[in-house]
Amino acid sequence: MDTKSQQSYQQKAVELLKADGEKIAKLIKVQMDNLTMPQCPLYEEVLDTQMFGLSKEIDFAVKLGLMERQEGKLLLSTLEKELSLMHDAYTEK
Repeated sequence: MDTKSQQSYQQKAVELLKADGEKIAKLIKVQMDNLTMPQCPLYEEVLDTQMFGLSKEIDFAVKLGLMERQEGKLLLSTLEKELSLMHDAYTEK
């Protein structure tokens, strides 16, 4: 595979993983706005399951060489911070 193709795959992998992270954030926001409180086991189950799934996707991309491990950690960390801010905003209501 040439370098240009590799970079294209890497860029696509990062875009897809970021999109998955955005979907998780939207799912949690909808759940917080309409369905359950952050202390609810359903909320925690969805959050844990979704975050675990995303971490496995990132691990897979790293193993394929489509993403650097540090970039994957940053993606997860950024999402965790965003979710924490959402949680804090919800609990302050």
